Amino acid sequence: MSNTDGTSGTRVSGALKPFGTSVFAEMTALATKHQAANLAQGFPDFDGPEFVKQAATAAIGAGHNQYARMMGVPALNEAIARSWRERGFDTLGEIEADSWVTVTTGCTQAIASTMLGLLDPGDEVILFEPFYDSYRPCLAMARAVPRVVNLRPPKAWGVGAREGFWFDEDELRRAIGPKTRAILINTPHNPTGKVFTQIELESIARLCVEHDLLAFTDEVYEHLIYDEGAEHVPIAILDGMRERTVTMSSLGKSFSLTGWKIGWVVATPRLTAGVRAAHQFLTYGAATPLQYAAAVALTNGKDSIRALVSLLKGNRDLLAGALERQGFKVCVPAASYFIMADHSAFGFEDDWDFCRTLTREVGVAAIPPSAFYQDGRDARHLVRFAFCKKPKTMEAAIERLARLTPRAKSGART
Repeated sequence: MSNTDGTSGTRVSGALKPFGTSVFAEMTALATKHQAANLAQGFPDFDGPEFVKQAATAAIGAGHNQYARMMGVPALNEAIARSWRERGFDTLGEIEADSWVTVTTGCTQAIASTMLGLLDPGDEVILFEPFYDSYRPCLAMARAVPRVVNLRPPKAWGVGAREGFWFDEDELRRAIGPKTRAILINTPHNPTGKVFTQIELESIARLCVEHDLLAFTDEVYEHLIYDEGAEHVPIAILDGMRERTVTMSSLGKSFSLTGWKIGWVVATPRLTAGVRAAHQFLTYGAATPLQYAAAVALTNGKDSIRALVSLLKGNRDLLAGALERQGFKVCVPAASYFIMADHSAFGFEDDWDFCRTLTREVGVAAIPPSAFYQDGRDARHLVRFAFCKKPKTMEAAIERLARLTPRAKSGART
């Protein structure tokens, strides 16, 4: 018996059929069609550092164009391990590059390799909702089961309300059952911009130790933090977590090179074995010359990251202020590329209705956050804007947003 999506000749597996087309693909296509300022998909509309691009060109010229080692080229593995040591995460002991570090084709493939390599059918993984949209399809491919704990909206909205989204530790504890295998933590968080505090991470770590759980942690925004007091803490360095944490990250966000798809996994050799068991049969290896350039970026890129953080912080503050003046309730993010806001004042049916109309008729594309929820009802009043754009793009988007007015009772569109 075949599975079809209603279109003659198409076939989609039962595991993946429920997820349809990625929300990013849909909204970016709509933005292109209507020439909208694209504050939807989280990719910069500017290029990464010149010295990193030159390093890629040099690697191509030097003949680094064949398959890389499955676990990554030695220079990049060592650069990743060294970056952990240099940031003071030496509580893990000496991270041995070749046995702890695996280079992947972006963090999304790292997530898939981790789930396929370390989970068995029927295992349960706790996700904090809202969650990056690839988590559930990756779990489905692994025949594992998601269990959801809600990140609750800010207790007070507004430009000054930086407390952000939060979770209830008792709810997390209740979500753990006999089949629970892991808790997945995304910090800094997409789509909310939340940075999990050390107190929150310690509470998660205690539960992992108590119930013998793994921690899968997605840390792609680890360097893009804007507020004093918001510190990125890898859960791997907390008591009891060294042997049970799989840390995933990537080059793309920190260096504005999202299309390079260079990611990595850091874990003890015992867990790395599972990750590599899957990775070798997915992409096997990431693009060789880009790995050499990524090693250069990690080694020499601190100033570039600081400049990017400065740009994005300015964009965040500019957009947050504009949204607040326009009538949105705003949660100012401590990190990441994104601002979550409440669009209730404008009278739209839900987040999809709002985002499609905003793109078609106002000329600004955004993401409907219900795509990041198992049950989208909790997100009907929310919208996610990306601010990882050129100042010119941000200014154009803010100018267009000024056209947005509340929907009339008759149902007329803005």
